[in-house]
Amino acid sequence: MAHAVGIDHRILAGSLLALSTGIAAYSSFKLWSLKRRCRRQQNDVYETQKSLHEYLIFHYGNKTEILGYDFGPQDALDFPKRCADMCMQYFKGKEGLPSRAVDVGCAVGRSTFELCRLFDEVVGIDYSQSFVDACNLLKDEGKMAYYITTEGDLKETLEAKVDPAVDRQRALFMQGDACNLPLDLGQFGCVLAANLIDRLRTPQNFLNRLGTLVAPGGILVITSPYTFLEEFTPKDKWIGGYVSKKTGKEVTGFDGLKQNLLKHFDLIHTRNMPFLIRETARKHQWTVSHVTVWCRRS
Repeated sequence: MAHAVGIDHRILAGSLLALSTGIAAYSSFKLWSLKRRCRRQQNDVYETQKSLHEYLIFHYGNKTEILGYDFGPQDALDFPKRCADMCMQYFKGKEGLPSRAVDVGCAVGRSTFELCRLFDEVVGIDYSQSFVDACNLLKDEGKMAYYITTEGDLKETLEAKVDPAVDRQRALFMQGDACNLPLDLGQFGCVLAANLIDRLRTPQNFLNRLGTLVAPGGILVITSPYTFLEEFTPKDKWIGGYVSKKTGKEVTGFDGLKQNLLKHFDLIHTRNMPFLIRETARKHQWTVSHVTVWCRRS
């Protein structure tokens, strides 16, 4: 009877087998995709924690914790503190100039806290929410535990501490994009952008904002090793590190800063300042940052 109405059971059985095989293959693919996504998410969390802890020792680690040897570039330690010291050295408080500072790209907050020694209010802004959370924990507790890698899977637990002499309540931390800063931030007597400009998607947006962010008579401190990479900034957005198509001349990061800032600022100081990032007990990154100090014209 079935054959009389046009049903071939061999074809039906083959179709069902193909369908079940297809469903099984699709299910296996979905399961593989889910596992892969979960592994990627776990790796992202790990990398976020790893980066956070590397920044904590960069900001708060002492000589023994970071370098661990009697030899080595000791003048490259305490970079975030030295950035804040540079700000406080060149800031000339006067009537009408706000006693406010902003640390754009504050990471885990050492420079922000150091600036609280001089300024009545210091705002720390970072794109990473995990970094901002760490800043707020340090503000509330004055300390936090973290780990560093010695080698392979071997870890050592340390504690980041804010100097008790610092009035931590002067600091305010927020998550934000340096390329799209809130319009209601107001003006500041001091703006610090440490090792930031070559890590922005659109650095021009940030540079354009500085003319209104820094109060007349205020200072701007920018540090950068000018390591422009397409991983962070599309090449057509680089402010330096390229050959101009118009002139055929090399354009450096310092050239780009001057081109953008001299409209509103006077350049008052430059210097080279090294810093050291610890990865493991035996591996470190030594880099030289170019420091430029600018004064906003009245």
